[in-house]
Amino acid sequence: MSAYALEGKVALVTGGSRGIGRGIAERLGREGAVVAVAYARDAAAADEVVEVIRKNGGTAFALRAELGTHGDAAALWEAFDAEITAYAPGGGVDIIVNNAGAGLYSELSSLTEEAFDAVFAVNVRAPFFIVRHGLDRLRDGGRVINISSGAARIAMPNIIAYSATKGALDNFTLTLAKELGPRGITVNSVAPGIIDTDINADWLRGDAEAEKGAASLAALGRVGQPGDVADIVAFLASDDSRWVTGTVIDATGGSGL
Repeated sequence: MSAYALEGKVALVTGGSRGIGRGIAERLGREGAVVAVAYARDAAAADEVVEVIRKNGGTAFALRAELGTHGDAAALWEAFDAEITAYAPGGGVDIIVNNAGAGLYSELSSLTEEAFDAVFAVNVRAPFFIVRHGLDRLRDGGRVINISSGAARIAMPNIIAYSATKGALDNFTLTLAKELGPRGITVNSVAPGIIDTDINADWLRGDAEAEKGAASLAALGRVGQPGDVADIVAFLASDDSRWVTGTVIDATGGSGL
């Protein structure tokens, strides 16, 4: 991919203030995109990502968007519309990255209806309606990239509801690719495995045995890093991926083979 492959493009990254989302936001910024860093609660973390992108010569702004309630997607786009013209005259968006997600550790026997509804609200309903309300803003030839999980193809009873949300997201990707294809818009999923982020820090970092065990699950023999996922997203966001759509790209390092 050439330098500044996304120059002139506008990207929205949900959950962009930390972990995989931060890696994606910073990478798209380095490729020349104007990046809207959407976050739920941690404004300081989002501002830090924006500052890093700007220090590297890019353009970005933070956007508060707490997901998981009815009307969340509409509110996100209203906030986006209020900010974007200051950075990209004419508004609109070229790349939507549905990265924000909620985890849920629970087996079927202990799963509550409230927890089930909450995880589906963030992981499925929010991406669905972010795209639904974003269609009039998404330019022809654009990109929708959904961050799924390797858990969608690996049986893991302790996260059964979470895995189901990612399976639903992958089907959304497949169907949406068919619907938006006539506009030249590609839609793909990226499915990470275990990634060394803050969300996994309490059990992974500082524990050599835990890291060894996590690394052993991958054919490539190590724990993934946010950049491993961000690089794939940058490819899917670029013109280099113009003939790839309706696909789930496995980013687990070969876990569960």
